[in-house]
Amino acid sequence: MLLNAPNLITLSRIVLIPLIVGIYYLPADWLALETKNLAATSVFILAAVSDWLDGYVARRLNQVSAFGEFLDPVADKLIVVGALIVLLQLERVEAVVALIIIGREIAVSALREWMAKVGRAKSVAVAFIGKLKTVSQMIAIPLLLYHDAAFGLLEAQWLGTILINVAAVLTVVSMLYYLRKALPHAAA
Repeated sequence: MLLNAPNLITLSRIVLIPLIVGIYYLPADWLALETKNLAATSVFILAAVSDWLDGYVARRLNQVSAFGEFLDPVADKLIVVGALIVLLQLERVEAVVALIIIGREIAVSALREWMAKVGRAKSVAVAFIGKLKTVSQMIAIPLLLYHDAAFGLLEAQWLGTILINVAAVLTVVSMLYYLRKALPHAAA
């Protein structure tokens, strides 16, 4: 079924992307920057939770579908790319970091599509290093969106910057891992 509960949750995550971006276009007399940061962070966290929720609901209701398996990673990539572009505009993330993460997402998506066409999709299935990269991103991005607050001795921007740089390194490592897994099938 195309529009089952898990797919609707995934689609809602895609709808949240313009909301995160749009928050920062609101006039300053409508929302102060600190409020925009909090609102964007909350929306991003909601999107991240919905990523877990759609998979849980799909398994729980036995509504795993090919469309959902396609749409879920697309939604994940779009929300991360949207947030990174906002963070780049706000000068909270370095361009090289955003380029590494966005470029890897495009490259690995293309690699997976190609491997599926040659019947080797399982050889580039999600690996632990990819999950570690995602966790690092999903913690770093809300910290960078939140920006202003301190958590005890740690500032959100500082911790978010450390984690997004870790995510960039893991991004390169995971891309090399997937390329290495695909290389034996390059002649196919």
